[in-house]
Amino acid sequence: MTRTEFSVTVDLVLLTIRQAALQVMLVRRGIPPHQDRWALPGGFVLGDEDLGDAAARELREETGLDPRDGHFEQLATYGRPGRDPRGRVVTVAYLALLPDLPTPVAGSDAAGAAWRPVDEVRGELAFDHDQILADGVERARSKLEYTPLATAFCPPEFTVADLRAVYETVWRTRLDPRNFHRKVTSADGFVESAGGTVIRDRGRPAQLFRRGPATTLHPPLLREPSRPAE
Repeated sequence: MTRTEFSVTVDLVLLTIRQAALQVMLVRRGIPPHQDRWALPGGFVLGDEDLGDAAARELREETGLDPRDGHFEQLATYGRPGRDPRGRVVTVAYLALLPDLPTPVAGSDAAGAAWRPVDEVRGELAFDHDQILADGVERARSKLEYTPLATAFCPPEFTVADLRAVYETVWRTRLDPRNFHRKVTSADGFVESAGGTVIRDRGRPAQLFRRGPATTLHPPLLREPSRPAE
């Protein structure tokens, strides 16, 4: 059996909600291969680095963001031969769910960095990053059913309507406001009162909440067939 030499990289699927759309952080590659094309942030793992440390370093270097700004988890590993023209490269992808943040700062090997709507970039990314992005979006959609991670897209204090907007944007569907409010407030430890209100639509006060202690939702908020979001 011939031993195959390979390199390891990390790629980052960074999702946020901006301008009522699910958006992904992308960098425009400043060097070959795929120079000038948009790609997920990432890079090679150094010899003395753990995978998680490499992902956190790449996040800071290429975007100016910090993994502590939101939820951060390992997504999947991709190792198809030929996925990188530089040689045999296996990448470990990480998923981050982040509140709306300022425009990022591109790193030294990137020509630019920007938040881009997920629906506008499918099919145009470098390497196999379209597949990695699709997997990251589906992971986020699934996790919103069984965990309170939708709150990672929200500020520390939010209304139920704010939270509903997250679900509608990520799931690309419309949800009944009363039914959603009932489900959110009845799920054990999902949200808890922040002790205040805020004036929203039509001048009506809305109660403010913050994330509760739950790590899983009981009962879960399952996706249901509904009217597609515009």
